[in-house]
Amino acid sequence: MAEHALTPSGESTSALPGLPGVVSDWSADKQAFPVPWGKAMMWIFLLSDTFIFTCFLTSYMNVRISTTVPWPNPSEVFSLDIGGAHIPLILIAIMTMVLITSSGTMAMAVNFGYRRHRANTTALMLITAAFGATFVGMQAFEWTKLIREGVRPWGNPLGATQFGSCFFMITGFHGLHVSAGVVYLTVVALRVWRGFYDRKGSYETVEITGLYWHFVDLVWVFIFAFFYLW
Repeated sequence: MAEHALTPSGESTSALPGLPGVVSDWSADKQAFPVPWGKAMMWIFLLSDTFIFTCFLTSYMNVRISTTVPWPNPSEVFSLDIGGAHIPLILIAIMTMVLITSSGTMAMAVNFGYRRHRANTTALMLITAAFGATFVGMQAFEWTKLIREGVRPWGNPLGATQFGSCFFMITGFHGLHVSAGVVYLTVVALRVWRGFYDRKGSYETVEITGLYWHFVDLVWVFIFAFFYLW
């Protein structure tokens, strides 16, 4: 019995051997399951990233529970002296609000993108990127403060030695994602402003960018809960 496959034009043809057959199969699947490849690849990437962050946070919780040396108190370690007052977690709270707000501006950008409002989409994406850059700047300040206090990935004068390695690994990996997101947002925003997606006839890339940014924000919520509040 002859095997058949769909060509990109939707016509049924005999299955082809070798590489042409593989291309024909993938083309048939694309028609049978009309999911944009860009969005599908982003979901696969985010799923793999979810596993990585889950491993990091699970390892952190295991270290935190098993260590016999007292773990540093986050309210003391991540506090700032403002006007002579000792305010715990104030910088972390601001960083969290910045990311949550950026998630809102990104959602608005996607909404305007669907409606093909080029100026509003561009402005909101650049505002989102600015929020992301602000977050990275505040995180750099936080790192600098802890390094001046002697905290290192291999040591910690404030308590358990593992604190430094866990902190720099988890927040550094997340900060790298935020930094990449800022660049990603800026590039897409410039393409929106230049009318690239109007000529293409689709603002799908804006939605894909939003998926990535919302993921980065969601991961921070878990880091905030497990690392700073626990």
